[in-house]
Amino acid sequence: MTPIRTTALALLLVTFSAHARAAEVEHLDGAGVMPEGLPFSEAVRVDDTVYLSGQVGVKPGTLTLVDGGMAAEARQTLSNVRATLEASGLTMADVVKCTVMLADMSEWGAFNEIYQTIFEAPYPARSAFGASGLALGARVELECIAVVREPGPAQPMREELIDQEERVERVYRRPGAQ
Repeated sequence: MTPIRTTALALLLVTFSAHARAAEVEHLDGAGVMPEGLPFSEAVRVDDTVYLSGQVGVKPGTLTLVDGGMAAEARQTLSNVRATLEASGLTMADVVKCTVMLADMSEWGAFNEIYQTIFEAPYPARSAFGASGLALGARVELECIAVVREPGPAQPMREELIDQEERVERVYRRPGAQ
């Protein structure tokens, strides 16, 4: 690499690092799914990623599970996830990853039947595992990660970085060089 290109690359990196910033963290508790006073947030947004706490099939605002077994709990759990997302301006389509915890892995098929009525292909990435005990004696717990699809204002756009690179090239181009 020529000294001019090395200097240009260094300048570009310095310029890019000027855009670097600390992660923006926001605790989101506006959905009202969980009662107040619990030692966790319903969701936490870090830049353009939203991490939802595990949801179980409780009636909103209470710690009471819905009656009806796996099917009813799965529906309520997914409804609670949807409410938490919507309170943050997101939808189920913004979910990119789910982690499913089941009290009994033999109910995996029953959970999937309900899950497929809520999510559409292409489905989020997903993991599922059996647990020896879930909060409140639930049959299912669901934890999700969602993304905000529009870029945040503090992030440099790809076009902006390309423009910076072109300006550096013009400044450091030798006269008469192509």
